[in-house]
Amino acid sequence: MPFHVIIGAGATALATARLLAEDGEQVRLVSRRGTSTPHERVEPVALDATDADALTEICRGAATVFNCAMPAYHTWPLALPPLFRAILSAAERGGARYVMLGNLYGYGPVRGPVTEDLPLLATGPKGVVRAQMWQEALAAHEAGRVRAAEVRAGQFLGAGAVSSFTLTVAPAVLAGRLALTPAALDTTTGYTAVGDAARALVGVARAEDAFGQAWHAPAGNATVRELATLLAKLASAPAPQLETLTERDTALLSLTSPLWAEFEETAHMSHQDFVVDSRRIQRRFGLAPTPVEEVLAAPRSGAS
Repeated sequence: MPFHVIIGAGATALATARLLAEDGEQVRLVSRRGTSTPHERVEPVALDATDADALTEICRGAATVFNCAMPAYHTWPLALPPLFRAILSAAERGGARYVMLGNLYGYGPVRGPVTEDLPLLATGPKGVVRAQMWQEALAAHEAGRVRAAEVRAGQFLGAGAVSSFTLTVAPAVLAGRLALTPAALDTTTGYTAVGDAARALVGVARAEDAFGQAWHAPAGNATVRELATLLAKLASAPAPQLETLTERDTALLSLTSPLWAEFEETAHMSHQDFVVDSRRIQRRFGLAPTPVEEVLAAPRSGAS
């Protein structure tokens, strides 16, 4: 029976593990702590995934290695290269297909719809390292060392997910408090439901013609104000009170947590329209975005 290895224990990793297990497949879920698993066919494995040799043994014979690893946001430029290279090496040496969960940072500022054929022109450190990790995986694919693909998700929505919206807007809206967010309120950006990202990862992993390229996970486009208003209505909460943080606000907040300083790099995705086109994965796999009403109505949404 085929088995799969998933690196990471965030919302998308867990949703992917559940999908595979419900289809009767075995899964090894690798994280530093060996997190509890969502299904009896999912085996937790406690391992530092930067240990390429140990990870290779875990991955040997696997059908697919899913890279859903997510180090602390502010550490990406230093943490991602050794981690992702170890995971890529383990997939290659273990003889597995390699599917990465990515995001849209690598494109940098974009005019017009964001499509998969755009060049990766990021200049910020998180975007640059994300682009580099995909380019290294693609080079390994083109050299015939591994079968590699990437699924790029928008800002996450869904139970257990982590994003600017779910961290700074949703909790305040549900509590009837003023929501202070680093994002502009009326610009449009792409959002991906955790479950949709998981379905995209599984669909890509099972299709031979999906490798050697990047795919956008299903994404719906909306403004912060639209999402907040809909969330308040669904939760029977008061009309949302929303305010965009100033640069001074975020500078002061960054003294308490490094997370706040990191939002500056992605201002082009939140202070001007950043409309994500995910029609390609819908045409190929029939994966349309879950209606945002369903995502926000699910038991306490977040976004990862």
